[in-house]
Amino acid sequence: MKLELHYLNEELMREKSKPVQIDDSIQELASSMLSALSDFGGIGLAAIQVGFPYRMFVVDTHQKGERLVFINPEIISSSEDRVAYNEGCLSVPGSYADVYRPSQVTILSQDISGKRFQLNATGLLARVIQHEYDHLNGVLFTDRLEEAEENRVKNEALANIKKIKKGKK
Repeated sequence: MKLELHYLNEELMREKSKPVQIDDSIQELASSMLSALSDFGGIGLAAIQVGFPYRMFVVDTHQKGERLVFINPEIISSSEDRVAYNEGCLSVPGSYADVYRPSQVTILSQDISGKRFQLNATGLLARVIQHEYDHLNGVLFTDRLEEAEENRVKNEALANIKKIKKGKK
C-alpha cells in the first residue's frame, strides 16, 4: 500500500482519531506504515499522518525491540519530571524545536494481532510514544511551544511543504 504524508496545514491533522477493529486491512496498514517510516526517514508515524483517522501508530527507534505497533493505545501514567528534547515531525517538515514532555510513560495498547500489552517506556521511546499519541488527538508538537517559537516552526514548515508539493508536480 502506497502511503502519502499529510501536513500541518491540513484539517485532517486536527481530527481526533477513532478506535479501530483489527482486521486484515488494519494489519496491512500497520505493515505499510512501518515500511513507510524508512522511506520517510522517521521514527514514528500515526495513521492520521497518512490519511487514516484511526487510533494507531507505529514506532521504530532503530533500537533492539523498539519496532512496535500501537493500536487503540492509552497512556495510563506518566512521570512528574519533564525533559526537553529537540523534536521534529514528518508532518512539520524540516522544523525542530525543544519540547518538554514526561521522561517516562506507561501505555496500554493492542498489538498487530489484537493482543493487549502494557509497556513502560523511557528515553527516546517514551518521547516518540507521546508525540505519536498526540497525533491521535489532533495535537501537533507545535501546540506545545511558546507562541513565537510556534510561529517560527510553522513558517519554516510551510515553506518546506510548498517546496515538497512543488517537487511532486
